Amino acid sequence: MAITETAVRLPIPALPQGYRVAGVHAGLKRNPAREDISLVVSDLPATAAGVYTTNLVCAAPVTFDRGRTPGTGFRAVAINSGNANACTGTRGLADAQQMAAVAAARIGVEESAVLVLSTGIIGEFLPLAKIEAGLGVVAEKLGSDSQAVIHAARGMMTTDTRPKLSGSTFQAGGKHYTLFGMAKGAAMVGPRLATMLGIVLTDAAIDASDAQALLSEAAEETFNCVSVDGHTSTNDTVLLLANGAAGGKPLKGEALAVFAKALKNACEALAREIADDGEGATHVLRIEVCGCRTRDEARQIARTVADSPLVKTAICGADPNWGRIVSAAGYAGVSFDPQTTQLKLNGTLLFRDGQPVPFSGAEVSASIKAARETLIELDMGGGTGSIRFYSSDLTAEYVHLNADYHT
Repeated sequence: MAITETAVRLPIPALPQGYRVAGVHAGLKRNPAREDISLVVSDLPATAAGVYTTNLVCAAPVTFDRGRTPGTGFRAVAINSGNANACTGTRGLADAQQMAAVAAARIGVEESAVLVLSTGIIGEFLPLAKIEAGLGVVAEKLGSDSQAVIHAARGMMTTDTRPKLSGSTFQAGGKHYTLFGMAKGAAMVGPRLATMLGIVLTDAAIDASDAQALLSEAAEETFNCVSVDGHTSTNDTVLLLANGAAGGKPLKGEALAVFAKALKNACEALAREIADDGEGATHVLRIEVCGCRTRDEARQIARTVADSPLVKTAICGADPNWGRIVSAAGYAGVSFDPQTTQLKLNGTLLFRDGQPVPFSGAEVSASIKAARETLIELDMGGGTGSIRFYSSDLTAEYVHLNADYHT
C-alpha cells in the first residue's frame, strides 16, 4: 500500500549510506492498514550506543539492549509495535532474544548483531508466531527509498498520528556525512531516559565510547526535555548506529564536535515532534527556563510547569492564567526568589518583581489561539543554568484516547 506524503512532514529525509529499512503489518495491531513490524539493517557492521528508561519497571527489550550497548559489529534493529513486552518476566526476555534470533536468521547475520525494540500494551506476552512471520516478510521488503522509510517509521507507531523523522548532512574532516532519525511517542511520555522510541543512523564512523557519551549528552538536552503527560515509560529507548559507510576513520576532535552538534539537532527535532503529536494536543508548549543555579534545576522547574494539568488546560483554552505557571515553578522543589523572577507568555511580560504586570489578556489569548506553539519564558534571576523543554496541552481527546486505549 502506497503511503500518501500528507501523512508525514515533508521533505522525507534520506537514509545515510549503507542502511535499508522496511515496515509491514503482521497482525499485532487490529487495523490491517497499520504497520506493526519494522526492520532497520546496516549493510556494514555498525557501532551502537543506547540510552534507556530510568523506570525500575523496565521492559524486556530494554534489559536485552542495555546488556549489548555500547558495542560494535551490529547489523540490525528489529522493532514491533502493539505489544511492549513489558512486565513479562523471564519469558519476556527469552522472547526478546528469540525476536533477535529470527531477525538475524532472516538477514543472514549473527544473533549477537541484532537489537530489539518493542512498544504497545504492557503485561501481555509477545505473539511470537506473528512476529516471526512478519520478520520473514519485512526482510524481503528492505529498501532505502522514501516509501521504505515511511513504512519503517509507521511500524514503530502506537497512538501517534504521523511518523516523526529528522535528517541532515554535515561535513567533518573533509568528508560529507548523513544523519537520519526516526522516533515514536504521543503519550506515556515523560522521559527520564520514557512510551517513546528513537533510532538515529549515520554513515560516519564513531568509536563506541564516543557514540555512547555523545548520545547520552544529546538525550539529556533533548529527549529528557520533553513531556506529554509526565509518565515515564517502561520501554523508552534511543539507539544510535554508526556504520562508517561514508568512509574515513572514526571521527575525533573537531570533526567529532561537528557530529555532536548534528546529533543534538536531530534529537531536538524528534523531541519537539513528539510533543507536537501529543495525544489530542492542540498546542506545543516550548518552555524556556533560565537564571537557575544549574541546568538540572532549570529542567526541574520546566518539567513541573510542563506536567501541570492546570497549565496544560489553560493553554488548551488560550487562557493567559499566569498564576498557574508561577505557582507550578514554586512547588518544583527548587529554591529561588520570587522577587527576582520574571514570566513572559508569547513574548508578553506578565509577572516581574513578585507582582503582576499590566497586559492585555485578550491580546495574549489571541496569540495562543493563533499559533500551534506557545512560548513560556521563566527567568528565575541570577544563575547561569538554563534549559529548553517541550510539552503539549491537555485536551478532552487525551482523556478519551487513554480511557479507551486497551478496552
